[in-house]
Amino acid sequence: MAECSPAVAMVKEECADADVQGQLCQDIERVLISAEEIQDRIRELGRQIDERYSGKDLLLIAVLKGSIVFIADLMRAISIPHEVDFLATSSYGASSTSSGVVRIMKDLNEPIEGRHALLVEDIIDSGHTLAYLTRLFSARNPASLEIVTLLDKPSRREVDIELFWTGFSVPNEFVIGYGLDFNQKYRNLPYIGVLKPEVYEPGSE
Repeated sequence: MAECSPAVAMVKEECADADVQGQLCQDIERVLISAEEIQDRIRELGRQIDERYSGKDLLLIAVLKGSIVFIADLMRAISIPHEVDFLATSSYGASSTSSGVVRIMKDLNEPIEGRHALLVEDIIDSGHTLAYLTRLFSARNPASLEIVTLLDKPSRREVDIELFWTGFSVPNEFVIGYGLDFNQKYRNLPYIGVLKPEVYEPGSE
């Protein structure tokens, strides 16, 4: 029996470790960032956030839906008191690329005036969504407004964005897993993987 490639072997290993099987893993071309690497980085980010905001009124703002898994782990890695709020935006729909038009589907429940707000994102590529949110929240007069993103795709940047913390930089490929989706699927994978082109571009095989 022929041995599978290292990329395929890593996908199988990550799926087996998390007991994730079936169609989801079959659609993954390769694993970019393992579940273990993600958790190690989040613990490090938690320590840095503790130092930065010690003694301050910290509010984490999760940008839904992609950041739900990231913020769930990040808030547990932060030891200082903090609160969490949620914002829902839409700029992708069922497409693999952003439309560039940002819609607010759900605004914050709490005011941020005078508070230290930390935007928690899953991935930043073109930068349009974060540029819009930065303008939106800056107008609400927070004490500070900074951004932490799990993934950054700098080769796709069209708008300058100042990131205070970045988990990982990734190449210009369609990444999914650990909260990131395509057409609302693959969020439950515990690692960051590259989706096979034939999944999001039918006929590309």
